[in-house]
Amino acid sequence: MSNDSFPLLSLIILLPIVGALIIGLAPKQIPAKKIALVIASLELILTGLAFLLFNPTEGAHFQLIEKHPWIPGLHSEYLIGIDGISVLFLPMTAFLTLNAIIASWNSVQHLQDLHFALLLLLESVTLGVFSALDMLLFFLFWELTLPPLFFLMGLWGIGPKRRHAAMKYTLFMLFGGVPLIFAILLLAMNHVIAVNGVLPDDLSFNLLILLETPLANNLQIIVFVLLLLGFAAKAPLVPFHTWLPTATMEGPTQVSALLIGLKLGIYGILRLTLPLAPSAAVEYSWALGILGAITLIYGALIALQQTNLRRLLAYASISHVGLVLIGIASLTLQGLQGALFQLFNFTLISSSLMLIAGFIQQRTGSNEAIHLGGLAKVAPRLTSFYFLFMVASLGLPGTSGFPAELLLILGALTTHHSLGFSALAGAVLSAAYMLSFTRKAFFGSVTQANVNTLQDLRPREMALLCIPALLVLALGFSPNSLLKINLMAAEAWLTHLMEQPIIEPNEVVQLSMPNKL
Repeated sequence: MSNDSFPLLSLIILLPIVGALIIGLAPKQIPAKKIALVIASLELILTGLAFLLFNPTEGAHFQLIEKHPWIPGLHSEYLIGIDGISVLFLPMTAFLTLNAIIASWNSVQHLQDLHFALLLLLESVTLGVFSALDMLLFFLFWELTLPPLFFLMGLWGIGPKRRHAAMKYTLFMLFGGVPLIFAILLLAMNHVIAVNGVLPDDLSFNLLILLETPLANNLQIIVFVLLLLGFAAKAPLVPFHTWLPTATMEGPTQVSALLIGLKLGIYGILRLTLPLAPSAAVEYSWALGILGAITLIYGALIALQQTNLRRLLAYASISHVGLVLIGIASLTLQGLQGALFQLFNFTLISSSLMLIAGFIQQRTGSNEAIHLGGLAKVAPRLTSFYFLFMVASLGLPGTSGFPAELLLILGALTTHHSLGFSALAGAVLSAAYMLSFTRKAFFGSVTQANVNTLQDLRPREMALLCIPALLVLALGFSPNSLLKINLMAAEAWLTHLMEQPIIEPNEVVQLSMPNKL
């Protein structure tokens, strides 16, 4: 763990905020989308620089650390850093935000300044979530993702119930925030007890310290459940999933691409839920796996019934989240690396499919299969990109989806055979719903006049899809280029869980208010 003199991570977090301010203050003659494009491009360069400066051989340790006093009275600090688990999420966020800006280039006709400023603000706080190493700072960034998404869905949604979708999403996230803050306070109070300290002098919200603070097994169960509840709503996991199909149907497609491409809830489970309650995580890994299996199969079965591409992609995303959770619950190196690989695939594959759904919606006014027959005949370029990302989502060999799903299934089979078979069943169902919709929407005869006159992908749209398409193919043939980045961090993560002793309540003072305040 080392401190760096140049505050690169702070610059990465603050630059989008500066960009949003520039949009608000710039003369009206300068289009907001051009300012947003410049800022997002610079952000991608900076996150790429952070990735290049990151040393994978030291990936088990946090790097590019910055530490400054923040709330001295509570001993909470501005503490940020990245390790092998979080490093890839920075360029992923920057890349997806840049794509969202390009995708909304001509689709946003009113309040453009506010729209692009909110996209930049959302990027800033999302990067903060992936970088924060102080629990209160993490919670601050986590909650600040709500306002931008609320207004982006409510003001620029494409459905008649967009305001309902924005409110539903916000209420689910506020519900998830309650157990999160309770768990954070419980961990900070436990630290006071563990060091035989006093309030508030010995409070600690430092994640690195809390990871090493003894936590009685009964308290671990409470923390585990609270954190899992908080992150399950964002992931989303069944039964907290209902906001995602509503958001994808009613919200703007570029925002839907952000929602299914960046899985903050799964990141929270990886970063906080299991490491902070390791004994409980190991003891109840079977329950976590069952939750993942239910989410996987339920999402796939509901996707089979869908006739709308955006709703189908929402349920497919839910199903794939279940598969990722199964990999995490396996507590194996293969499962964990497969989960991280699949999270990277969400940015490349799922978000690209959602953007393609947006392009179809803009041209035809619908994503219903009955309105789209024969797309392959009139839009071969759009069909080619769709087909590549579709087969990648199925895990076809030669695409990045194959090594990710293979690792996840192997990890599940190694630990829980039944969960491994559930993962295999999910893969079969995934092929069924994707191929069925593709046959109906892209092949057959053209029956709709608006499809017959449909314009194929424009150069700007092709450029937007080319980079993820190339990465899907490159990582399909060379998966180790990504796996080696998080190998050390994954091994350290597993070691932390497996080597933690079970601490009985009588070995640590029971959580209570210290006598001396």
